[in-house]
Amino acid sequence: MRIDAKDFDRVESGRIAVLRDLAFSLEPGSFTCLIGPSGCGKTTTLRIMLGLDRDFRGEVRPPSHDARIAAVFQEPRLLPWRTVEQNVRLALPKNATPDLDTLFETLGLSSMRSSYPEELSLGLARRVALARAFAIDPDVLLLDEPFVSLDEATAKRMRALLLRLWRGRGVTVLMVTHNVREAVALADRLLLIDGRPAHLTGDVPLPLPQEMRTPEHMATLLDDLGKTYPDTLQS
Repeated sequence: MRIDAKDFDRVESGRIAVLRDLAFSLEPGSFTCLIGPSGCGKTTTLRIMLGLDRDFRGEVRPPSHDARIAAVFQEPRLLPWRTVEQNVRLALPKNATPDLDTLFETLGLSSMRSSYPEELSLGLARRVALARAFAIDPDVLLLDEPFVSLDEATAKRMRALLLRLWRGRGVTVLMVTHNVREAVALADRLLLIDGRPAHLTGDVPLPLPQEMRTPEHMATLLDDLGKTYPDTLQS
């Protein structure tokens, strides 16, 4: 994708430049995290990639004309009058026959299929949002801080589930986050954006497999990143 320019119109302050010269591509089957300080344009970038915001100069090129692209937002966005299974099935194409049994079992939702959103904790609701995204067997999955506001123990379990699904399905993932530790635990590549207007400030490969990243290795990597990109990672 390439965003040459993205601006917002503000009533009081006029036109504001949000993104400039932001370009990158995603390797098939990769897990990339887009990192930057709050308000720098990460969610705007994701919305442009999803086709939800077309008011920009540039180009978004999907892997194919019929590529399946799924999204998980900060809020689970479940319909309260539908059950867990009904919410997941809403995303499915007509006549699709996915293996929901395995998906629900992987996410620990097998006993919740007939439950309604009001009966779920925030962590369980976010599992349903993941199930809905993976149910369509996506080629590309875009996530906008899907574990924000969860306690660390719950977020850690969610990250492990996400990695398990990613490894088992070969989907290309781009996840927006401002949590550098989370990004280092999950991704095999970090894209850092910052500035006014925001632009790409770093492209960092993480070649060591996630399961081999020890706490000591993580600490060293986080320290190195903080020294190399102090403005982006400490804003």
